[in-house]
Amino acid sequence: MKFRISICIIIFIIGLGFFYYGRSYWYPCYLKIKGKQSVADVINKYGDDAEKRFLSSFKEADIQFPPGQLILLAIKDRKKIEVWARDKEKYRFIKEYKVKALSGGPGPKLFEGDRQVPEGIYKIISLNPNSSYHLSMKLNYPNSFDLKYAKKEGRNKPGSNIFIHGKALSIGCLAMGDTAIEELFTMVYKVGKSNVEVIISPTDARMNKLIPQSDSPEWVSELYSLIEKRVVLLRRGSVSIEIGRDKIKYSTADFEKLKKELLRRKALTHWENAAQPVSITVTVINQMNEL
Repeated sequence: MKFRISICIIIFIIGLGFFYYGRSYWYPCYLKIKGKQSVADVINKYGDDAEKRFLSSFKEADIQFPPGQLILLAIKDRKKIEVWARDKEKYRFIKEYKVKALSGGPGPKLFEGDRQVPEGIYKIISLNPNSSYHLSMKLNYPNSFDLKYAKKEGRNKPGSNIFIHGKALSIGCLAMGDTAIEELFTMVYKVGKSNVEVIISPTDARMNKLIPQSDSPEWVSELYSLIEKRVVLLRRGSVSIEIGRDKIKYSTADFEKLKKELLRRKALTHWENAAQPVSITVTVINQMNEL
């Protein structure tokens, strides 16, 4: 009896693992039975609710939706994607999403199967409404920069099929969870794929200079320079704060760090709307730079 129970438990665990980690194998078979859906079907199903969730963020940034251009800034070590938008003027911060899962570490993707999330500046080339991971958006990895150095180094298989997708499982992709991917999918659809740029950086280049790993190829320095020049457009301004004799200045790209420091100094009296640097009250606060 105990043996049978043990076997059942083992089968259950294996089945559960296959259900969770083997979606790319069983989900296509499920779709053959269920039937595939179109991008329009997805927008009809999730679009209105997704738009309601993020529309207030566009209004707070004083950006009409859909904007003319959108940048998705993925910062690997912070496991987040920031959404920035503009019409005719400067890019303004809209909101950020936590990355539920990503594999690998700092450094660009070099080979198929290395489990690395790429680093660079990419475009979204397709929206997949039938993804094994709820919904997905395919990046143009490898792009011309990636292919140039792959060819020079004789890397015939630099990898492919890199997505921003739902769920919380990733092998070289950015897994955002289902709610976040519904919002991002809807944004990209409404703005238009050709008007969306995706920047993937190992760390926040606005806070720290991008330094290649010691074993990185020489061209990674060139790649990081391109990323740094691009993300300089995405600044939330800075705030100077005077507390007693101390003067501290923070980039408002890192609100949590600023908030923790103010709490530590017991100087924080009011904190509202951390997504936009518009309402921070401390003991003494100087004029904040506008975006």
